[in-house]
Amino acid sequence: MDYEKIVHSIIDDIVSEPESVLIRVSEEGTKDVLVIIAAETDDTARLIGHKGIIANAIREVISVAGKSENKRIHVKFESFDEEKTED
Repeated sequence: MDYEKIVHSIIDDIVSEPESVLIRVSEEGTKDVLVIIAAETDDTARLIGHKGIIANAIREVISVAGKSENKRIHVKFESFDEEKTED
């Protein structure tokens, strides 16, 4: 199943810059799939929504798609503007 295409069909109307959204899909074992959605800070905020409501809805739709293949889908949101520091 093309999870990247499914995610794009859901989020492209939500974000202001759909062409800058990066989606990475990786199989984690036989039953788990990790979907990472990286976008600009403002778009990431839109995708998460107030109290995570939009993010939870996106996770639910992707999860339903994964159930047809007996897969558990984990969705993670990241921002391009995040700077990681090491202590």
